[in-house]
Parts: sequence; C-alpha cells; structure tokens
Amino acid sequence: MPLDYAPLPREEAGVNKAMPAPASIYAERIESFDDDADVHALAEAATAAILDGGGFGWVKAPKLVTMEQYLRGIPLVPERELIVGRMDGIIYGAAQLQKPSRNNEAQAHGVALMHHFVAPYARGHGLARIILRKAEERARTLGYHVLNLDVRETQLGAISLYEAEGFTRWGTHPYYARVRGGLVGGHFYYKHLK
Repeated sequence: MPLDYAPLPREEAGVNKAMPAPASIYAERIESFDDDADVHALAEAATAAILDGGGFGWVKAPKLVTMEQYLRGIPLVPERELIVGRMDGIIYGAAQLQKPSRNNEAQAHGVALMHHFVAPYARGHGLARIILRKAEERARTLGYHVLNLDVRETQLGAISLYEAEGFTRWGTHPYYARVRGGLVGGHFYYKHLK
C-alpha cells in the first residue's frame, strides 16, 4: 500500500548524524530504573525513533515528562518485560515482551514483541539485532514457544531484520495504522522458538 502521507526528512530525525563504532554493545533486561540517566537516555532514543516514523502507537512524540513516566511504568507491569540495548553503557534502544493475560490459557504458549526500536542516530551497529536476540532468549527462558510481532509496512529496516532472523509473515492488514492523516498497512509475524 503506498503511503498517503509525507515522511519526515531523515535529517530532522537525526538519521544522518553518524555515531562512531562503540567499544561495547549489549542488551539486558531492566527490572527497575535505578539511574535517572537511563530513563533520560531511553526517553531521548524513543523520541528520536518516533520522529523518524517508528511505532509505539505514537505518531507525534509526547512531552519528555510523559515519555519518562511511561518508561518508568513499564517494569511495574507484571505482564511486561523491558529489554534495553546499550552502546558504551548508554541506552539507545529497547523492546518489550508482552506476556499473555493469565486468563488466556489457549494462547499462554506465545508472547508478543512490542515497541522494538533503536534511535536513528545509533543505527548501523547491530543493536536492533542484539535487542531482538536478547528478547528471544528471555522468551525462551520464560518458557514461551512462539514470539509474535507486528510492524508498520513503512519500517523496511525492521522488516528486513525480522525476516533475516527467521520470522514468518503470516498476514497483512492494509489499514493497520493512521499516520499523519493517512492509512498505513502493517505486517504480522511469528517465530517458533525451538
């Protein structure tokens, strides 16, 4: 489905700002925020990803205080797991695992990957793949057999990553999201966790 809105210029979202190769790069699960610097870094990265056309359900970046409140709340939700990606100790991306509700016994074998992103200025170092693999590892550790996700059709880099990592596209919703007044399609994927 062609876009019926104009994407932001890549420079506006910080995509063309080159970042040097990091000395260290890894992903980890966050159970609580002990450091305000982590919340600030994650909020900044998320805001940049939203401005670049990333998901979260937000089309316009919320105020920083709203973003930080949202992020601080994630580890408090029993059905959510927060995985962050760091380069040289600073958070530049994240993903969430959404566990099924306790009353959903029929789908208790699957978990959803949500809100997976890397700040545009930190891309090109493999951080998105590292976050994804850490989320898969966590899902396996928790005993899940299937990892589900959905993504806007405009997120070509994410789609390439998911398909390269063995996710299977099982469907497309032509009117998946409304972005800047236009409708955008979305794709649905799953991966059997062996």
